[in-house]
Amino acid sequence: MKYAIIFITIIVIALIVAFCVINYGPSNFTGSDYTIPQLDLSEMPDDLEGTQYEYLYQLSTVDDTNDYMAHPDSVLLKNGDILTVYPKGHGKGAVLNRVSKDGGLSWNSVVENTPKSWENSLETPTIYRLEFSDGTPDKLILISANSKWPDMKTPGGFECSVSEDEGKTWTEFERFFSYEDEFSVVPIVAMASLTRLKENGEFVDKWMGFFHDSDFYNYKTILSFDENGNMQWSTPEKYLAPHRDIEKSAQMCEIEVIRSENGSGDELCLIARSQSKKVNSMVAFSSDEGKTWTEPKEAPAALNGERHKAEYTSDGRLLITFRSIERGDKAQFYAKRIDRKRGWVSEGLIAWVGSYEDLKNGTEGDYRIKIAHIYLENQNKPEYYAGSDTGYCGNVVLEDDTFVICGYGKFSPDAKIADGKTLKTYITSKRINLKDTDELVKRYLEKEDGC
Repeated sequence: MKYAIIFITIIVIALIVAFCVINYGPSNFTGSDYTIPQLDLSEMPDDLEGTQYEYLYQLSTVDDTNDYMAHPDSVLLKNGDILTVYPKGHGKGAVLNRVSKDGGLSWNSVVENTPKSWENSLETPTIYRLEFSDGTPDKLILISANSKWPDMKTPGGFECSVSEDEGKTWTEFERFFSYEDEFSVVPIVAMASLTRLKENGEFVDKWMGFFHDSDFYNYKTILSFDENGNMQWSTPEKYLAPHRDIEKSAQMCEIEVIRSENGSGDELCLIARSQSKKVNSMVAFSSDEGKTWTEPKEAPAALNGERHKAEYTSDGRLLITFRSIERGDKAQFYAKRIDRKRGWVSEGLIAWVGSYEDLKNGTEGDYRIKIAHIYLENQNKPEYYAGSDTGYCGNVVLEDDTFVICGYGKFSPDAKIADGKTLKTYITSKRINLKDTDELVKRYLEKEDGC
């Protein structure tokens, strides 16, 4: 009888463990390593020189005129030009810009005579296109939070600037929810996402914007325009309040929103940076246009990172860029090797390729792409671990499904600031067409199988 009880106990424990492993939740992914292939575009193999794939390994400089240039965001203009905006400094500083007229191959133009108020930006600017159902011409909107920085005052709220002529001219900043208003907030990365909403299954002229504050409360606010074309933002709401324990412990922030069915469906998925780095990035879903959200769950390791930016291709797949955060056994090994106690490392600037169904089902996706190596100060060649000061990409998709990805980081061990020692941080772009990366991944997998 004694041994029977022990045997039954073992069986029960095994079943409990099995259930925990199968169940999609935090226990499933914490500390794991991704298992899908990763295509490294840092250095071109000799056998690809002169082939159709050579462009995948090339970077175009967007701006390297200062020692530190970072945090770009981009929008595709109707004439095919790409407008990229970014701050003059780390997070804060005057809003600067570059324009590419050749699909991201070069960045030799700028928007002239930008608003005077752009010089006083206190955050990383985000930029979006607004399309209207009533025939109103598209608007572009640039948003910058008035974040709180050490030893600096902030008026609070966020700033908005609008263009009605495809970025040629812009309005001065207009401030919302500052300390002078009845409701005030101090946002961080406003708007990390801006999503056009539906009513009764049809798109309407309303957009849901997300940001967070220093306590990792995440807010939503709805943008609309009155009959005179004036901006209106609804009072910000803490939309993750029912899941506050998870939101707080994971330190969810900088949330990207992805709409199902190639951007036309009725479900929304959010993917959040987990600033605590004790769990993976978090995902949740809404079937009522962001009014309520499912309990946030950990994303698979293949998607773990920060400041996700997602775009669809015409075949319905997703490419999502982010700053890599690796927390599995391999990462732990290298973290100890380089004398870091934080328990994670970064592979730098990464793009994930997969489907909306992968997000929904918690599966890893098709493959990852290492866009370029982000050098640490002591590196002179690409390695597994890389600098983590990268990401915040501005992504656009051209008519032929080519992605133009603008990101920032230390892209070269030879580019140094005036002291001759410190590596320069600057902004580059890369062109990627998934038909070419698909072929390279297939080629390398077949080569491995043949070994």
